[in-house]
Amino acid sequence: MRPDKGLPIAENRAVISFVGRLLGRHRGWVVVVVLANALAATAGLLVPRLLGSLVDETVAHVQAGQTSAALASANQMALLVAALVVVQALFTFGAQASSAVLGQSVLAAAREYIVRAILRLPLSRVESASSGDLVTRVTRDVGTMSESVRWALPQSIIASITVGLTIVAMVANSWVLALPSIVLGGLALIQVRRYLVRAPKGYLTEGGTYSRINTTLTETVEGARTVEALRLAGRRRARGDLDIEVSAQAERYTLTLRNLLFAVMDFAFSMPRVLVLLLGAIGYVQGWATLGQITTAILYTEALFGPFDMLVSTIDRVQVGMASTTRLLGIATVPPDREAGTDEPASADLRGEDLRYAYRAGHDVLHGIDLGLRTGERLAIVGPSGSGKSTLGRLLSGIHGPRTGSVTVGGVELTSLPLDRLRTEVALVTQEHHVFIGTLRDNVVLAREGASDDEVRAALRAVEAADWVSRLPDGLDTRLGSGNLALTPGRAQQVALARLILADPHTIVLDEATSLIDPRTARHLEGSMNALLTDRTVIAIAHRLHTAHDADRIAVVIDGRIVELGSHDELVAREGEYAALWRAWTT
Repeated sequence: MRPDKGLPIAENRAVISFVGRLLGRHRGWVVVVVLANALAATAGLLVPRLLGSLVDETVAHVQAGQTSAALASANQMALLVAALVVVQALFTFGAQASSAVLGQSVLAAAREYIVRAILRLPLSRVESASSGDLVTRVTRDVGTMSESVRWALPQSIIASITVGLTIVAMVANSWVLALPSIVLGGLALIQVRRYLVRAPKGYLTEGGTYSRINTTLTETVEGARTVEALRLAGRRRARGDLDIEVSAQAERYTLTLRNLLFAVMDFAFSMPRVLVLLLGAIGYVQGWATLGQITTAILYTEALFGPFDMLVSTIDRVQVGMASTTRLLGIATVPPDREAGTDEPASADLRGEDLRYAYRAGHDVLHGIDLGLRTGERLAIVGPSGSGKSTLGRLLSGIHGPRTGSVTVGGVELTSLPLDRLRTEVALVTQEHHVFIGTLRDNVVLAREGASDDEVRAALRAVEAADWVSRLPDGLDTRLGSGNLALTPGRAQQVALARLILADPHTIVLDEATSLIDPRTARHLEGSMNALLTDRTVIAIAHRLHTAHDADRIAVVIDGRIVELGSHDELVAREGEYAALWRAWTT
């Protein structure tokens, strides 16, 4: 597996194996496509042979003075050719229809596989990869793969069959007259091989540059306020210009490869026409070639160009598709960050021991944290930005596994619980909110499939969302997401909190979950949620210190260590880090 700045890239042989498995699942349609195209090509190739025979018969009749016989033969041949054209059209229609079914079936299976691979991707790896890389893979690369599977793959099968049968027909007509096409086609294959050696790396590099452009653009847009405040607009534009220039250079390289390939192909297509005529003239004079054979050879030469050109074009598209598919399959090569066990938690007690975590090797952001929580306890985690609060919350919720140490619930390691079981034990709600395309009901019941409308409404009431939900045009059936009703950040966060209530875990980690709601509403919302949080263990990563004031205990995290642990009154009395934070907050 080759390294990548973000997610890995699979080997080419993995793509071949992947496509082979997909075609193997639809082998019936593959057989239909091959047979239909073979029959269509055979019917089409009989026409030049019949026309060649007609030329020879006509010449023979004319030389013998049998004009009426020549006309009769021509009429019979015309009817036969017309019948063959109709048969070819029927087989071609069947071939195209079966190719479309095969392409769409393989595409559907490929997309399902990629989606499953993306959903299995460990969250820790998603966060460590650049956003542009993942976005490019699931947009541009999926689109390119789709085009290759839907169009290039079936067309390459069609073109290969047609080219092969045409060459066989040319040799059967006259192997000497077939030599120009075979020799020049063979020489062209040398350039095709050179192209196939160089193109994959070029297209992979090209795809990587798109990831880089998307990453720079995404970071600039998301950090627009910071860019403006620090007057970094010029730097960000320069960075974007550099990314585009690198991408343009990568595209120029692949374009040069294609131009060289097509130049050789054009020569290989054009020269056989001239050479067949020259050889045919010599053969006719010397008596080893008839006018009918020459006519057939010329028609076959012309017939060879179309499918051969299509074959070369599909090779190019297949190369682009293979590059994108290697990037997509690279997602599936990411190993899972956990293995589900069979042990069941004996209680709801959550404990972390000797917790260390590093986003980069050798740079721990947590340093040997020990923390135990009693069932039903409310713990607030406070500290300055970058101190490791959110990282600790992710470890305590089982999102990440610690580099050293363990996080257990009821004596069982969190990362050994199946994900569906884990989320009934511990759930995390962050300041990030996501609204999916679908109804409001669909968005809430993601947490628990099969929940009733009454349960959904109760969850929405608990997060103070009942008022605005009642004013929606279609209530719970109101469609949200792209192209539908757009929720404000605060309302989207309320939907996320409603999911949490519906999931009903015994331990909840709130990572500044109300930060996107205005302070007054957030305070009211937190108060109304208290009843729902009763008897649950709550870990609140606090941005507003009033949240910490209400907690049973407060953990002060500084530079990846818990430097203070106690109740609000105890910590204020110590006159330490928390007391300083509290004074700064209240003055």
